[in-house]
Amino acid sequence: MEPIQVTVNGQVRNADGAGPHTSLLDWLRGQGLTGAKEGCAEGECGACAVLVARPDGPEGATWTAVNACLPPALAFDGQEVLTAEGLGTAPGACAVEDLHPVQREMAQRGGSQCGYCTPGFVCAMAAEYYRPGRSRAEASAPEETGTGATGEDHAADHEVGPNGFDLHALSGNLCRCTGYRPIRDAAYALGAPEETDPLAGRRHAPAPAPRHTRLRTGAGEFVRPGSLEELFDELDQHPDAVLVAGATDAGVERNIRHTRPRLVLAVDRLAPLRTLRTSADSIELGAALTLSEIESALDGRVPLLAALFPQFASRLIRNAATLGGNLGTASPIGDAAPVLLALDAALVLASRDGEREVPLADYFTGYRTSVREPGEIIRAVRIPLPLARATAFHKIAKRRFDDISSVAVAIAARVEDGTVEDVRIGLGGVAATPVRARATEEALRGRPWTADTAVAAAEVMAGEGTPLDDHRASARYRRAMLEQSLLRFFAQTQPAESLEVSR
Repeated sequence: MEPIQVTVNGQVRNADGAGPHTSLLDWLRGQGLTGAKEGCAEGECGACAVLVARPDGPEGATWTAVNACLPPALAFDGQEVLTAEGLGTAPGACAVEDLHPVQREMAQRGGSQCGYCTPGFVCAMAAEYYRPGRSRAEASAPEETGTGATGEDHAADHEVGPNGFDLHALSGNLCRCTGYRPIRDAAYALGAPEETDPLAGRRHAPAPAPRHTRLRTGAGEFVRPGSLEELFDELDQHPDAVLVAGATDAGVERNIRHTRPRLVLAVDRLAPLRTLRTSADSIELGAALTLSEIESALDGRVPLLAALFPQFASRLIRNAATLGGNLGTASPIGDAAPVLLALDAALVLASRDGEREVPLADYFTGYRTSVREPGEIIRAVRIPLPLARATAFHKIAKRRFDDISSVAVAIAARVEDGTVEDVRIGLGGVAATPVRARATEEALRGRPWTADTAVAAAEVMAGEGTPLDDHRASARYRRAMLEQSLLRFFAQTQPAESLEVSR
């Protein structure tokens, strides 16, 4: 095996000393790069944000911001990482003229007080600063729109500055003392990168290819398989191995619950898990594609997914999280499951014996359990075509963004000549598993799409699943939200003039 090395701020560093459970953040800080901090250790505060060179097509790269507290350091073997220390033209310099444009604007506009969160903000801002086409994007005023039945509501609450800076690039960064106005001012003051900017120029060369990595210590073993065959070999020998792509769940388990699996298998760069294919009858999304990659590639072609993405955690998390990971945990509160249930999606499960397709509605068997067998992985998600035209995703949570759902509702309906020809409703957070609201679907299917039908079906919807009491919401609240969600969907599907008349 070649030595394990990570290129950090342009310098190749040996990472053989990192263990299988050492986070990228801990390893970087051990290297003396202490700009990135640990705030929450759960990927919610962004104090640990760094930049990674990720593929942008076969010939280019993009600087992508991720939380360093979650992924294993060994997952970056052969990769390029950039920290806040590496952004300035003269590392370690304090003169304003030696700062990176992002750092300079933050300093000049008062975007930092205690400074704890500042390096993370700077890295997230730098990713947006270098986003291709950002400086040419048209600005738009903040909007206050709901989650519409066409799926076009995913732009709700987005704010884009006059320089094309999408403020949601900072949705995963928290500041507790400065206040966000000067940080926003700094973001909106950024111009386009100069032609001589070496970090901008880096985007025109391919990102590093994945390396075959294997390291065993007394604490466990980390392996990046080079193929599916090798992955299945490892699973045959170690059925309890933990598969990691973005580590947005496994990293939290390591940091908060101190789990230490004997074997960690990195699958995020396996080509068979990174497909994105569209045929006449389906769209196939590879299980190891990040949500940001899917969002960019689909570009709104699946409105229900387009409505989901801005409400799925933060940009920092979406830059690492995958559908395979979100569904592999079989969590009852994963936001992707209700949407994919409404889309009638199926999972492609692969093993050494071949592949099988399982409808997502049949995948969950209990709390965090599924039909997936030992040695079997999620290879892809398939969404059948054509898509329903009337869709909506309603996420009810204490915070508007970057929060766990109390209730999540996804609806996809086909209404023809005023009649509900077909409808699928996926629910999250109301039972031990994500569920289809089948009783409500039956109350709607074949009936006229009228207020009376919606009210009657909403009463049925209130009892779907087994709405439970927990620290996020009471059963009574969940029932009320289920009922209101269907009524809201009905209102959103009505022509604006009809709503005016009803008022």
